Amino acid sequence: MASVLLIEDDQRIRESLARALADSGHEVRSARTGMSGVEMAVSGGFDVVVLDLGLPDIDGAKALQMIRSVAAVPIIVATAQDDEREIVRTYGLGADDYVVKPFSAAHLEARIAAVLRRSGGDVPKPHLTVGGLDIDVDAHEATMDGTALDLTAKEFELLAYLAGRPGVMVSKRELMAEVWRQPYGGADRTVDVHLSWLRKKLGESAAEPRYLVTKRGVGVKLIDPTP
Repeated sequence: MASVLLIEDDQRIRESLARALADSGHEVRSARTGMSGVEMAVSGGFDVVVLDLGLPDIDGAKALQMIRSVAAVPIIVATAQDDEREIVRTYGLGADDYVVKPFSAAHLEARIAAVLRRSGGDVPKPHLTVGGLDIDVDAHEATMDGTALDLTAKEFELLAYLAGRPGVMVSKRELMAEVWRQPYGGADRTVDVHLSWLRKKLGESAAEPRYLVTKRGVGVKLIDPTP
């Protein structure tokens, strides 16, 4: 599990996220102000920093620049600002990821795991099992009910990413960033086409889903269909 620094001025959000992450096995420390968070971040010892932009003492973007100027620790910006220009600017300042409030602790955990994988952090590559699906990430092999699935590289990555967060609704933007390595988004059609191909190989359809459940305008999740 990861050592997480949470820089968030909202006490309710800060305590809720810290408790949820700690319950999942992460080591969590938190800061209420930007400057105290910067001091903690640059002192080292953290695997990832979760940084709110709306801080009471300094601008969150300034805190991001200060941390990035002296530390290579992955930084996930967490904010209510859902503006594409702001997202692009924040990535340009050195953010590794960007999540928009409100978000669940499970969603944040998934993003933490993703940035640590990209940065080479110590995140295990598990043997994933969801219902009858069995996915060996290291061997790049997947089976369903004991039968091997003939998946393309991207189909496998898509399935493995969703299987790593079962029951969690994942947005197309997140899939474009994590599976297609396009952090600024991309064509939704790319995700739709690969989901269609993957559904066929899982023996289902959008009209009659078993594993892949989509919600228009929200995203897709992988579920265990067994009762």
